[in-house]
Amino acid sequence: MSQSKLSRRGVVAGGAALGLAAPFVRSANAAGSLTIGLWDHWVPGANEVQSAIIKEEWADKEKVDVKVDYITSQGNKLLLTLAVEAQSRSGHDIMEFTNWDSAQYNQSLENHDDVVKQVVAQNGPINPAVEYLGKYDGRWLGVPMTRGTLLLGCNVRFDMLKQYGDVDYQALYPAGKPPNDASWTWDAFMVAAEKTQKAGHGFGLPLGNTTDTNQWVGALFLAYGAQLMDAKGNITVKTDQVKQVLEYGKKLAGFCPADAQAWDDSSNNKWLISGTGSLIFNPPSAWAVAKRDAPQVAEKCWFGGFPKGPAGRFNPILPRFYGVWNFSKNKPAAKSLLAHLATRQAAEKQVAASQGYDIPPYVKFNDFKTWEDEGPPKGALSHYPIKGGDQVAGVVCSPAPPLIAAQIWAQAIQAQMVVRYYKGESLEKVSDWAAQELEGFKRT
Repeated sequence: MSQSKLSRRGVVAGGAALGLAAPFVRSANAAGSLTIGLWDHWVPGANEVQSAIIKEEWADKEKVDVKVDYITSQGNKLLLTLAVEAQSRSGHDIMEFTNWDSAQYNQSLENHDDVVKQVVAQNGPINPAVEYLGKYDGRWLGVPMTRGTLLLGCNVRFDMLKQYGDVDYQALYPAGKPPNDASWTWDAFMVAAEKTQKAGHGFGLPLGNTTDTNQWVGALFLAYGAQLMDAKGNITVKTDQVKQVLEYGKKLAGFCPADAQAWDDSSNNKWLISGTGSLIFNPPSAWAVAKRDAPQVAEKCWFGGFPKGPAGRFNPILPRFYGVWNFSKNKPAAKSLLAHLATRQAAEKQVAASQGYDIPPYVKFNDFKTWEDEGPPKGALSHYPIKGGDQVAGVVCSPAPPLIAAQIWAQAIQAQMVVRYYKGESLEKVSDWAAQELEGFKRT
């Protein structure tokens, strides 16, 4: 965990963007101190820009001393921090949540409807998948944020994929033009996975209990229309769709790295940066590091959409929300800061600082120039955001009720089903195991 205490300074230029924040900060408690715990960004330099936005554009003007803690997601340290603070009812004023996390802590979070209403009035509509995750019992549990929100997408070595897998990925996702990806299906993906694996440059697909695993396997389930539980809480494990996706997953697992079940969220990045892998599912963090450490790899990378399955083409989204604990000692200032961090000006700086990694939850922000201009090679990130085509942002583990979906995610049930079937358990045994797990989730 890295820490930086932000001291007061004079009012800086650019304060006009703060108009949205005013209703939340003009009170007796507006000044004083504030603490915020944020995810430690993968992309070098992104944390420093976020600190500057908080310090120079907000804290100095509002006369608030802000302490920012960047907390790594490695070893689930961010999740552990959330659990400890919610249980002890002490810690930061603001914490960062992702996916189903805020729903799990709904009883400890403020209602953020007031902030979101003003943010939407300024920014326009929120991506439906983000809204689906950000609300619980009809109220917003946090404010959707750009920094750290990601789409997984395909990060490919276009030279290797073309040479060894017979897939011209740049032609599927041409820079500055609509996608041409009708042929990019999960069946075609399987063929390419086998070819590249035999050539020694296979796909780096993790199969452990990690975020990246949950995301790509969850997207595969969505593409097959395979649900483990419906929105009413009915268990739907034993369906033809689940059987089909498990049959597919079992075969695909045979083309994954031998140690894929032990991979963490950095392993696939290393697989690509090392020059070994021809494809990973990842935002542009591996590419951003490769620009610094392995430029010969970075200049051969390209980004685009997920393969299409029988039920559609789903790119898993992992949104970020900043939420104020209901035990915060400075709620007016906390909400003011959230309003500022959700402005277009802040979002554009965050996207640029992350070299295109961050995806705004506000659909009108997809016109930022970073994705067209970043390189090398220029245009590589053109199709990292969803722009045209039939691809949609998908919420993995849906449509199960939020608190159960959170447990499906935490226990990596979908990935475990694939691995168990791959290792030789019968389909019936795998299905019975998953159904029993889900029954247990319903009782907790």
